Amino acid sequence: MIVNSNSMARIAQINLFSSLEIILHHILEVPEFILFTSHHFTILLAAGLVVLYLACKRRVAIYLLDFTCYQPPDFYRMPHSMFLEYAYLDNQMDANSLAFQVKILEKSGFSEETCIPACMTLLPIGKSLSSAREEAESVIFSTVSDLLKKNNIDPKSIDILIINSSMVSPTPSLSAMVVNKFRMRSNIMTFNLSGMGCSAGILSISLAKDLLRVHRNSLAVIVSTELLNVNRYTGKEPSMLLTNCLFRTGGAAILLSSRDQDKKNAKYELQHLVRTNKAQDDQSYNCVFQDVDSEKKLGVSISKDTVKVAGDALKANISSLGPLVLPFSEQFCYGIFMICRKMRIPCRLRFYMPDFKKAFDHFCIHAGGRAIIQGIKKNLQLRDEDVEASKMTLYRFGNTSSSSIWYELCYIETKGRMKRGHRVWQIAFGSGFKCNSAVWKCVHNVDPKKTTVWSNRIDSYPLEVPAAMNIDMN
Repeated sequence: MIVNSNSMARIAQINLFSSLEIILHHILEVPEFILFTSHHFTILLAAGLVVLYLACKRRVAIYLLDFTCYQPPDFYRMPHSMFLEYAYLDNQMDANSLAFQVKILEKSGFSEETCIPACMTLLPIGKSLSSAREEAESVIFSTVSDLLKKNNIDPKSIDILIINSSMVSPTPSLSAMVVNKFRMRSNIMTFNLSGMGCSAGILSISLAKDLLRVHRNSLAVIVSTELLNVNRYTGKEPSMLLTNCLFRTGGAAILLSSRDQDKKNAKYELQHLVRTNKAQDDQSYNCVFQDVDSEKKLGVSISKDTVKVAGDALKANISSLGPLVLPFSEQFCYGIFMICRKMRIPCRLRFYMPDFKKAFDHFCIHAGGRAIIQGIKKNLQLRDEDVEASKMTLYRFGNTSSSSIWYELCYIETKGRMKRGHRVWQIAFGSGFKCNSAVWKCVHNVDPKKTTVWSNRIDSYPLEVPAAMNIDMN
């Protein structure tokens, strides 16, 4: 009888399975072996599932493709003397209130180029919802349009839209306004954040990060701004007059992606995001507070404790951020200091601040005011060049709230200082009180020749900002 090779292989396979069946039958007759096998089989199965899960699980990278900052028209410019003149004529305020605002502006670190919306340059100043919508359209539409055009993005390809504006939250929402203007998809995920203060920009990044990691291969647009019109304070309470003096118009639009193919076009990759909320503490909660004054006029008061509260929030934030970014040498020194402190061993240092210059190449500190920038510079032992972007942003654009850190990053890029592999730390503070940090790593060298809000006069910076600028009211 002739048997081909396939038949022989089939016979061998049958014999093998028959032998295994006989062996398995004899083994399973032993109870101890059944227990032993079941126990180890469970362990091996669990271990296998863990290995399989880890092999399948891959960290989803979040890329920053591009961002744009709002450039107000020249006729939005509001020199100090004009600002005070408008304040006097509009509010008919007393001499003390006017003198207080003069003092604040002298120490603000602002130039004569900071801007306010056109609707606030009219007399009487029109505080209305329609004026606020006009302001929102001017800032938001401009930045989103520039962002989409620069990157050749079809509005219908945007999957997630997040807008943060703390003090204005109309109906329909600002995000709905953008969807309507750019005719975005009906299934786009939209979010409108309000009441989150100047740190809302990083909060929006945090929300986008979580959404992009769940909804992979998606694009997200974030718009960070603060609308000034309806929040102008018309009373005489000094702590509430501060907001009129410190805040100026501005905004930024940011394009994020979780698509693998976008890495080759990305500017940055998100490394870390750390959020600190101190609202459980009464002093922190009340230091920036919206309320009515004794004359029932609505305003936002800024407490004298704000700088101290910001310092405490920063310390709590960097205690969480430090282990993620600092080199081992700095973490070791900090650990030794804490051990000495716990064991009450005499030490010349009251507090050891790690050297964050070893972890970051660039710093974007929220341009909330000169005192905030100087306080962080001192506490973190930074150099003048480390806070240059923050000081120049405050000088030229003023405090633009949550968008200020993007004007600062734009300054660094336009100066040609951002190189591949550099890491940048964005620090923002906000009411509540909150301190939030975002760490970005530069993926590719950034071309400084691309047109930005700084391009037309970047060669003029940095410049020396006087400690106090005299304001001529004659």
